[in-house]
Amino acid sequence: MEFLTNEKLVIVGAAGMIGSNMAQTAMMMHLTPNICLYDPYAPALEGVAEELYHCAFEGVNLTYTSDIKEALTGAKYIVSSGGAARKAGMTREDLLKGNAQIAEQFGKDVRTYCPDCKHIVVIFNPADITGLITLLYSGLKPSQVTTLAALDSTRLQNELVKQLHLPASEIVNCRTYGGHGEQMAVYASTTTVDGKPLTEIIGTEALPEKEWEELKVRVIQGGKHIIDLRGRSSFQSPAYLSIEMIAAAMGGKPFTWPAGCYVNDDRFHHIMMAMETTITADGVSYREPKGTPAEQAELEESYKHLCTLRDEVIEMGVLPPVDKWHDLNPNID
Repeated sequence: MEFLTNEKLVIVGAAGMIGSNMAQTAMMMHLTPNICLYDPYAPALEGVAEELYHCAFEGVNLTYTSDIKEALTGAKYIVSSGGAARKAGMTREDLLKGNAQIAEQFGKDVRTYCPDCKHIVVIFNPADITGLITLLYSGLKPSQVTTLAALDSTRLQNELVKQLHLPASEIVNCRTYGGHGEQMAVYASTTTVDGKPLTEIIGTEALPEKEWEELKVRVIQGGKHIIDLRGRSSFQSPAYLSIEMIAAAMGGKPFTWPAGCYVNDDRFHHIMMAMETTITADGVSYREPKGTPAEQAELEESYKHLCTLRDEVIEMGVLPPVDKWHDLNPNID
């Protein structure tokens, strides 16, 4: 059995629905034979491990533990869904305080037990902020920490599939940028439909302007819709996409959907947000998206929203002031 790597992958929050699906997906994709499941809730964790053992995956050395030191020691890759889940009536931002504190401890644990970790994918909400906190406290480089953002872009693709009655393969380069939350920038200018720019279809009978605006709202509220339908937050799609991200970091196929990454440039400062990214074995690289003036204005608003959340975390005392970040993590400018 061939694997991408033999190095240790840790799934944090493995007792939950996202975490258990991540573990199964990682084994099905043959990422590594060395997988460790971690969750503080031992009974459910053991149940997940037992089920995965019953799958009889060939060549996989699956371990599990509720001891964070045991879990992280020697880890080279980590995917963490280890925060509180979003429930009906909640926004991602409602999870800020509790999950910010979880991210702080997680980052400190990485620094203590696996400072040589190569890549971390953070997916617990609000992911832009929890990822930022993890990066700062872990001591890792900005290229080594990413957050789940692709789910918004895949939801945009799916809404266009339903609206235009075309297969997803014909709707290319769907993109949302900025925050993975209630205020994101949904772009039309990046997308082509059967080779034709989406911007030329918006305003026609196939996609009237009003219906496009309504479609954008459905994209933004895609997670809420899943909760309304299933009575619980998404778990299959975030599990799969996050494992695709870590697979790319392990040296697999590059991940080219947008990911959240650390951004500090002439336009956006000291923030984690979704950009036009590529994840490879060298980590994540990004470039700023180009769009229409209206799209760029939406991106600015999303950035301002993220800055407000970041500043709330600073006021909580979870993060130090921005000018002290380099002292906390020398890899941060």
